[in-house]
Amino acid sequence: MTQAAWRDLLRVNRWVNETVKPMTDMDHWGVVEKWSLPTDGYGDCEDYVLLKRKMLIDAGWPREALLITVVRDKMGEGHAVLTVKTDKGEFILDNQNENVVAWTETGYRFVKRQSQSDPNLWVSLGDARPAISTASARDRQ
Repeated sequence: MTQAAWRDLLRVNRWVNETVKPMTDMDHWGVVEKWSLPTDGYGDCEDYVLLKRKMLIDAGWPREALLITVVRDKMGEGHAVLTVKTDKGEFILDNQNENVVAWTETGYRFVKRQSQSDPNLWVSLGDARPAISTASARDRQ
């Protein structure tokens, strides 16, 4: 991964995290779950992921390197992050963290993610690391 590519990850993660304001789908749309680009500036975790993925694709990143991933966060709740596969490892872009970190540094339990070969398929992940008990309330209201 080049320095320019790393800067892309940092820039996109920071910009989306600072620009999109957290709001549950129930408060925003009146439904339990809806995945959509946060075009009005509001969204929940998967909406942040969709925008980060779109921005990186628009910047020239290959789709198969940008995988929507479902985790259990530090409170044990369902959460979506973007996994970026690089030649230096897999990194996580997360609305609960202003930093881009290796997946092993998140403290999350990884549940499933998009298949690299077909984004319509999901692959189950077996993450045996213990969860960390501290929490961030970045997208909780």
